[in-house]
Amino acid sequence: MGNIYDEVDFDNTDFRKQPDKYRVGRGEQGVLMVEPYKSELLPNWRFKTPEIAQASADEIYNQYLSYKEQADFVGMDMARKYLQMGYTRARRYANYPGGKKYNADGERNERSIDEQKAKAASIFEEKWKLVREDENYLKKKHEHQTQYGS
Repeated sequence: MGNIYDEVDFDNTDFRKQPDKYRVGRGEQGVLMVEPYKSELLPNWRFKTPEIAQASADEIYNQYLSYKEQADFVGMDMARKYLQMGYTRARRYANYPGGKKYNADGERNERSIDEQKAKAASIFEEKWKLVREDENYLKKKHEHQTQYGS
């Protein structure tokens, strides 16, 4: 089974103009490829400290609300993915110093909890849950998948 984007030319696709090319996919799939959303969301994605994570999660959530107001499902879903990625990456750094789960030999590094990164993760998780449980988001997701596929 191939990647959901195997047939998409990312260098020449504006997903705002061609939402039919967008696939929701699993988790964070496509988060660093889908333009113009990547360029709009990525500069705001940070999680180094809880304060930075709070500002980042708030800004990305506000972008989500703006996409929602414009009935732009692709933007809504991409904002969801950035919030999810904020959670998963901060969680990885919370569990493993330097974010490295495995060492050079392929062996799993020992976990040690960084409370600051854990707090950053929880900040993103809170906003991510708001989006993924938003009835409007769920309705638009279903419509998009029904009309265009995954």
